[in-house]
Amino acid sequence: MTLVNHWIDGAEWAAAPTRTAPVHDPATGRESGRVALADRATVDLAVARAAAAASEWRRSSLSTRTRVLFAFRHLLATHTEELAAVITAEHGKVLADAAGEVQRGLEVVEFACGIPHLLKGGHSEGVSTGVDVHSVRQPLGVVAVISPFNFPAMVPLWFVPVAIAAGNAVVLKPSEKDPSAAMVMARLWREAGLPDGVLTVLHGDREAVDGLLTHPDVRAVSFVGSTPVARHVYETATAHGKRVQALGGAKNHMLVLPDADLDLAADAAVNAGFGSAGERCMAISAVVAVEPVADALVARIAKRIGDLRTGDGRRGCDMGPLVTAEHRDRVVGYVGAGVDAGADLVVDGRLVEPDGDPDGYWLGPTLFDRVRADMSIYTDEIFGPVLSVVRVASYDEGLALINANPYGNGTAIFTNDGGAARRFEVEVEVGMVGVNVPIPVPMAYYSFGGWKASLFGDSHAHGADGVHFFTRGKVVTTRWLEPSHGGVDLGFPTHR
Repeated sequence: MTLVNHWIDGAEWAAAPTRTAPVHDPATGRESGRVALADRATVDLAVARAAAAASEWRRSSLSTRTRVLFAFRHLLATHTEELAAVITAEHGKVLADAAGEVQRGLEVVEFACGIPHLLKGGHSEGVSTGVDVHSVRQPLGVVAVISPFNFPAMVPLWFVPVAIAAGNAVVLKPSEKDPSAAMVMARLWREAGLPDGVLTVLHGDREAVDGLLTHPDVRAVSFVGSTPVARHVYETATAHGKRVQALGGAKNHMLVLPDADLDLAADAAVNAGFGSAGERCMAISAVVAVEPVADALVARIAKRIGDLRTGDGRRGCDMGPLVTAEHRDRVVGYVGAGVDAGADLVVDGRLVEPDGDPDGYWLGPTLFDRVRADMSIYTDEIFGPVLSVVRVASYDEGLALINANPYGNGTAIFTNDGGAARRFEVEVEVGMVGVNVPIPVPMAYYSFGGWKASLFGDSHAHGADGVHFFTRGKVVTTRWLEPSHGGVDLGFPTHR
């Protein structure tokens, strides 16, 4: 039984933790290790060590930082299979999906390798007689990144490389459900030449989170998770004077117009609805079918579900287990609630025969038809392999349904009508939009983030927003006097 301890000062912490929690293999249901849970004293220690490292790292040259980023990029690419195996063992997603999340994180590392260009300021000569102005962007100091269980590598990679490249020290608090991926990446950062203390991995539960949110030396907090927790993070951290980007939950819709390629739409609905067992904030959970296409679309989706194999992610299956038994039981409860509310259960994932240990946390792909907007399977973020089809009579009705939803993370439209697609881009009240693309996660040089209850704070992740979030601007006005100048003048200074 292994113990996953904290990573402090460039090494796994040797001191025994006062509290631990179990880590499970979701495909077998067996406990595979224990993870340390930080108390407030450990939080204070970790932040103090990070603050000491930050004071040195911020003075490092851009060339030094860039060399570390390029070395880390190479190491991450060469250790993708190792990292994917760790993710699958603790999260349960299939190996190909785990490798895919590492690749998407790698894109942000490559973006951060260009930090010298991204941190360039501006310069204006002669704004007044003999006066020049220039701007710079400087690091904040110690920043915290609190990441969720569903992407134990990709989400930290959305924030940590940008923050480190900008000259900050980072305290990463990964999910206690799958903590080992963060430790693999910490070792790769050390091998890449990152100085000790610039990256800290602090494991824990709410006690550790609240300790970071209220610590006076933590300047900023990046968070990804459910909306209730995101709201708590935002309100607590901002009340303690920190800048916050808190990405919350989602209820993502896919609007299918009558002219759409239904085979393409059905493939997209299955891929986006059941990839990673639906445990994605960008998963499609509601297909909005504009009549008369619903019957044909539902039949196509059901047929594709029948060809999927649910089981252990290390066996070449299409979909793995859910992350914990408790979460699996919660999602199963929603399936029962959908049946009780009168929705048509087309495919019942509770009946799945998995290719894996019978004690794994299994639930197969589940498909509901004729779902109404007042049903809990529609209103709530289920975060599991449950896809709901809502039938509407027109584009306008579908758009109104999407815009009325309290979430605004991602959405997609499937159509061959360019005018309809352009209208949807303009009119939909959602932060990330796909046109015939079911999971519109932007590339690293754009920013990731939703609207409404899917985001608390003003900054999105990575891209230009990420660089600005982890730095603060400073403007310097300079005058070098001529050998002969005008002397004392007590009048109000004006530009001449």
